[in-house]
Amino acid sequence: MFYDCKGVIFDFNGTLFIDHDKHTLAWGKISQVIRGYDVTPDELVSHINGVPNNRIIEYMMGRPCSAKELTYYSLLKEEYYRDFCRADKAALHLLAGAEETFEALQQQGIPFTIASASIKPNIDFFVESFNLAKWFDPNKIVYDDGTYANKIKMFQHAAQVIGVPIEDCLIYEDSPSGIRNGYEAGCRHIVVIDSFGKGQRYIDKSGVVKVIRDFTEL
Repeated sequence: MFYDCKGVIFDFNGTLFIDHDKHTLAWGKISQVIRGYDVTPDELVSHINGVPNNRIIEYMMGRPCSAKELTYYSLLKEEYYRDFCRADKAALHLLAGAEETFEALQQQGIPFTIASASIKPNIDFFVESFNLAKWFDPNKIVYDDGTYANKIKMFQHAAQVIGVPIEDCLIYEDSPSGIRNGYEAGCRHIVVIDSFGKGQRYIDKSGVVKVIRDFTEL
């Protein structure tokens, strides 16, 4: 199940929690505020999915932004996002098999954590909504605190947090940028979560060892 890896790092959005539509709606609202029009499907793949908020905002603004601007738009976007999540109670649950996977990791004594491009208010929302403290030390969750240039650094920091070299870690990811960043971070065992049935296109990507629809397929 874990490819003899000594540690596991989970992406969150789109991996443990299927919320693509909520992020799309929220970024669409921010795009309307900043640019006056919605995001495009190509932008979602190339500039938004798996990318830290600050970089997305500067992309939309078309220029470097002040810390005040970045904070304002990032918090606003995530407020929209959480509102969309709360409104769709039927979808507010972890991906099938996720909890059993956490239990298996605990039973085998394999350290694991989350490396997410989400900001702290969202992490707090996830911890509360999904009772994540049952399996994860919230203090060891790596999130977008504004200091990471990209997900590469997040993955590397997550490996340090659990005390396992990144090359000995298994990463669960769902986005093309996340897969690429995991490999560039030094990971050679990446499992792709394919919630839309299109993930076989990732099977030949560097570092990808398996493509699954949910955690029941492990």
